[in-house]
Amino acid sequence: MVVFLIVIIAIAIVLVVTNIRIVPQANAFVIERLGAYKDTWQVGLHVKVPLIDNIAKKVSLKETVIDFPPQPVITKDNVTMKIDTVIYYQITDPMLYTYGVANPMAAIENLTATTLRNIIGELELDESLTSREIINSKIRIVLDEATDPWGIKINRVEVKNIMPPQDIQEAMEKQMRAEREKREAILRAEGEQKSAILIADGEKQSKILAAEAEKQATILAAEAAKESAIKRAEGEAEAIRTVQQAQADAIRMINESNPSKQVLTLKSLEAFQKAADGQATKLIIPSDISGVAGLAGSIKEIVTESK
Repeated sequence: MVVFLIVIIAIAIVLVVTNIRIVPQANAFVIERLGAYKDTWQVGLHVKVPLIDNIAKKVSLKETVIDFPPQPVITKDNVTMKIDTVIYYQITDPMLYTYGVANPMAAIENLTATTLRNIIGELELDESLTSREIINSKIRIVLDEATDPWGIKINRVEVKNIMPPQDIQEAMEKQMRAEREKREAILRAEGEQKSAILIADGEKQSKILAAEAEKQATILAAEAAKESAIKRAEGEAEAIRTVQQAQADAIRMINESNPSKQVLTLKSLEAFQKAADGQATKLIIPSDISGVAGLAGSIKEIVTESK
């Protein structure tokens, strides 16, 4: 009897130990009891009832990335191309994920393909190539709504690659090459235009500066000539004043000295002598030299009266 109890206790301990389960971080276990959903185990230590409870599914709660193969689509302008998409999803409800759909990934792939065809069918080729953000947003909204009953949250959808047909790619490359050549020609023409404008401006500024310099030189030369003429005129006027002053002083001195008749006569002869030294071809001398003295006397009287 004791041995039987020991055996029973040993078997119970073995069953309990073998049915202990530890759920790791970011995971969840879906538990069934007798084939029906019983519970969802979160992180921690759990013990299931032997032979009654069963772990139906182990679910990872981490964000997962799935890359679907390229899907053929047709644009609005009847261009067939392939689009490669990447889905970022996360399981939010392990129970719905386990029982909501038979093959969730296949369902998401097919739903992505049909949604992508619907969206691209409304766009032309050029719009499809330049509207990746719009395509990503529309696919994510549709997938998130459709997968919500499956316990799946679509966090992000990215169009990885768009592959047009070979002839379209060649045409696009030629167009891009032509655009680059066009931009290069435009930039070259703009550079030459700016260069010509700068050269013309430089020549214009040079001519303006030369004209200004010539103008300043002319003004300075005129001012210098004016000052020279003024100084020359002042010098001549000063010389005339000096001569006139000397003559006036000489006459005054003669008057003050009260010269005799003989001195006046002698001075008159000296004056005639100086007159004879000139370029005149004829010289008239009074026959009576006393007349000269009388003339000198008359001059003296006139000078005296004028004073």
